[in-house]
Amino acid sequence: MTEQRVVVVGAGVAGLSAAIFTARAGLDTLVLDGGESILRRNAHVENYPGFPAGVNSRALLDLQRRQVGRNGGTIHDGFVEAITRADETAERQFVVETEDGAFETDFVVAATKSNPGYLDGLDVELLQRGSKEYLDVDRTGRTAVGGLYAAGRLAEQPHQAIVAAGHGATVGLAVVEASDVPFYHDWVAPDGYFTGRGRDVPPGCEEIDETERRRRERQSLDLIQDAFEEPHPAEPTLHPSVADTDQDD
Repeated sequence: MTEQRVVVVGAGVAGLSAAIFTARAGLDTLVLDGGESILRRNAHVENYPGFPAGVNSRALLDLQRRQVGRNGGTIHDGFVEAITRADETAERQFVVETEDGAFETDFVVAATKSNPGYLDGLDVELLQRGSKEYLDVDRTGRTAVGGLYAAGRLAEQPHQAIVAAGHGATVGLAVVEASDVPFYHDWVAPDGYFTGRGRDVPPGCEEIDETERRRRERQSLDLIQDAFEEPHPAEPTLHPSVADTDQDD
């Protein structure tokens, strides 16, 4: 059984955003991708800040996946079957069981669609909204079960990519703050911003000089240019009910 500090269930925009922050903070982070994110069904995202003409939704998700990896996180294809409390002899709080293995972890971020059946082994509070079920959480995604968080749609957030991304980031930061990792905030500052005022650089922050700033900007430009040099090869997928109808025809 593999041990992780954080397991994120779901590789959509909310789960990936949470993982970006937990991994950057140095927490061993595993994202379990149990299937296609709904965002890959989107023809073109028109309202994501920073893209005045919109952006290909599949390219957006691919870049987020790369960012998780660059920050030290891991993405693993696997459908989560159940999450339960670990026994008293274990070092971690939860056992996450997948179809091809199990993981022990201190924190779980549930970032799937409205299908929380895999949490039946925990004493979670559910909210029923028509045919949908959501987790009852506070403003930072915490549930009543210590160490269990929900991000995005499962936390009853609006069905928009930027909202899900922002909520995932909020949840990721909440997990970092609940961990034993020293943390003030995640910010890369110019050289001397803190030290020039006689202050230590706060935990989670970083100061970089002008040479390093230019290097990172160049690297960023090269990566983005490469990512958007050609149209994304994958077409948007249809809702399963439409796909089934087409297959029947």
